[in-house]
Amino acid sequence: MTRARHPSPQTVAVVLALADTRSNWRHGFHLCKQLDLKAGTVHPILMRLHERGQVETTWEADPPVGRPARHLYRLSGAGAELAEELRTAATAGAHAVGKDPSPRPALGEALG
Repeated sequence: MTRARHPSPQTVAVVLALADTRSNWRHGFHLCKQLDLKAGTVHPILMRLHERGQVETTWEADPPVGRPARHLYRLSGAGAELAEELRTAATAGAHAVGKDPSPRPALGEALG
């Protein structure tokens, strides 16, 4: 039996940001700016979501002169289902996806 992992808060943020404009293609750069996350966080999330069939990707068809084409992203049908599950879980309260109910030791306690 495979245990389902809860998505990280960053993954939840990316999925919900894509869900806000589901039919529009988005650049990873714009997601980074919107969510105030680094590209090294957002792009691996987008790649994982694509591998799982939750995000569709394509290349920019007509990039501005002097700039290479960029990848564009949008939620697939499976990604829209995931977004709905995440929204439902977030409204459910303490058991929201991405919130770990177990207490964690402070950094000093963990090292100490």
